[in-house]
Amino acid sequence: MGVFYEKIAVIGVGLIGASFALAARQKQICHQIVCYDASEEARTEAAALGIGDKVASDLSEAVSEADLILLAVPVGVMGQVVQEIAPFLKDGAVVTDTGSTKASVFKDVMPHLPEGCHFIGGHPMAGTEFSGPSAGFPSLFANRYWLLVPEHAPEQAVTTLSDCLTSLGASVEQMEMRYHDKVVAITSHLPHLIAYTIVGTATDLESDLKNDVIRFSASGFRDFTRIAASDPTMWRDVFLNNDEAVLEMLQRFNEDLSYLQRAIRWHEGDKLFDLFSRTRTIRKSIIDAGQDS
Repeated sequence: MGVFYEKIAVIGVGLIGASFALAARQKQICHQIVCYDASEEARTEAAALGIGDKVASDLSEAVSEADLILLAVPVGVMGQVVQEIAPFLKDGAVVTDTGSTKASVFKDVMPHLPEGCHFIGGHPMAGTEFSGPSAGFPSLFANRYWLLVPEHAPEQAVTTLSDCLTSLGASVEQMEMRYHDKVVAITSHLPHLIAYTIVGTATDLESDLKNDVIRFSASGFRDFTRIAASDPTMWRDVFLNNDEAVLEMLQRFNEDLSYLQRAIRWHEGDKLFDLFSRTRTIRKSIIDAGQDS
């Protein structure tokens, strides 16, 4: 615990940005938290909810004299936001993000980052299907991984940010950006893609069947609908900006799905049992790691 920064600017007050601001305020990791969102409605809501010490009316006001700038915006606009805030960043300022793709963010952000400022890629492995300022809560990052991709950032800047995030309850790990993108392609991006597809298939069923699918949804389908309710703008940008890794994992998944299809068709119960036994072990590993809720 302690003060790590004088001023933190949070750009984007959706679930992640609002939760960070609330957690930062609760843990008193800085002296001032200023928030900004491109949506006037979101700014008004954030101000009413008391998210941060102040909600700025423009980007320059938010980032001026900030020591840490957290970009909690869709990955598709990261570069544009950094280009807009660049003239107002103080020397030595650290910019980090919360996007779930990293190679694309580095490509978009670095050309606009002023000399003397530092960028540390970040990705909190936490979230819900809800969005907007009211979705935020300070314990969102407790016991969740927050991945950092430092690349060429100074060691001291990385250490300070890591200690800051740890004080919020997160478990911080460092990772190379392209390796990160492959890891999250299978752990996060592909599951969302499958969920969107399954729920999309249900919407195309004939009327009576679709109604009964909704009416009698079992826990498995309910879990898919929860994931498929996630923010469409954010996930559109994720798939477009991590296309290479997602397509690679999707190809592997399709190959495994074909294997499973053949096993069902030919009643090869031993193959099904072997697969289900192995996947059950993976599930137990997730529970043992405390990542099941």
